[in-house]
Amino acid sequence: MITLSEPQAQRSTPQDSRLRVVLLLDVQDGAQDRFLDAYEQLRHQVASVPGHVSDQLCQSIENPAQWLITSEWESAQPFLAWVDSEAHREMVRPLHGCVRDTRSLRFSIMRETSDSGTLDSSAAPQPVPAGSADGIVRHALTFTVRPGSEQKVAEILAGYTSPRARVNGTTRLARTSLYMKGNRVVRAVEVVGDLVAALRHVAQQPEVRAVEEAVNPYLEEARDLSDPLSARDFFQRAALPAVHHAVARRKAPATVYRHALSYPVRSGCGAELAELLHRQDLADAADPAGVLVRSTIFHRGDVLVRQVDLTVPAKSAVEVALGVRGERPDAMLGRLTELGSDAGGPGDDTARLLVAAWELSLVTDRSSD
Repeated sequence: MITLSEPQAQRSTPQDSRLRVVLLLDVQDGAQDRFLDAYEQLRHQVASVPGHVSDQLCQSIENPAQWLITSEWESAQPFLAWVDSEAHREMVRPLHGCVRDTRSLRFSIMRETSDSGTLDSSAAPQPVPAGSADGIVRHALTFTVRPGSEQKVAEILAGYTSPRARVNGTTRLARTSLYMKGNRVVRAVEVVGDLVAALRHVAQQPEVRAVEEAVNPYLEEARDLSDPLSARDFFQRAALPAVHHAVARRKAPATVYRHALSYPVRSGCGAELAELLHRQDLADAADPAGVLVRSTIFHRGDVLVRQVDLTVPAKSAVEVALGVRGERPDAMLGRLTELGSDAGGPGDDTARLLVAAWELSLVTDRSSD
């Protein structure tokens, strides 16, 4: 059980709006020529990636070591699919030996000035990104551990000491919920302020580093968080962005129940499933007598996790917990997920079976008030 209050409704950013990606880089002394050669090769490769529109390379007029790469994409989905791929990691590897530090920022394009100097009327204002209207940014990380090590990993992750919540004058950790399902670990975080600053802050805390070091031997894919390049690769692989968020308009009770489900997405159907679940969450959030307090959908590629806060335990509201209503939820989900035997047979309580099969186990839930 957790204690939360958030009465305001919220909408998410459409997945079809154009995306602007800004990459800030500090180039090492004496490495400028190697950096330019690497970028020249990289830009031709990126130009062939589906969804890529254009990019620019800029150098600071005040500090020649500071560079900026901007790129435009048709929407967030093709960029996220590419940036999380092994092909991307191999493509950008030549840049690693040339730069000291990088920072990536991503923005939906909301307004644009045309060549004639008038405001582009097709770029209408868009709803705010998931989690921003209440000042809370939501994000998740996910990774897998070696089969057979799940119980040991759960014990390690449940036993850590919470890091200092305050990052700086504008940023603090609000909540961390950590789940496991099989050998997959999901860490959902809520941050007030700058998400990147908060993640860096957490990664640098001694108590967190000790836990991560203890988990490292059990990972399916090795990482070294003390190495900036390895750490960057890990956070890129593990990123599970929040793509939708819905909040009930009614005032939340003092006690709510937090659950998370991992949906077995059929290949290529993640975005469509996320939209389906979000539409139902918006309807449930608008119901004055409903039990949904809030829902956040985290999605990348074929990994989709939905976290919900309810006024009752999930077993008392299985359809709301599942996110799909109707007499045949298996039929609604069949096209977008790999149902397998989870849906049961004729006459079974399908929603109950799917919730039981897809719910993640809550390892720990920490609030920083």
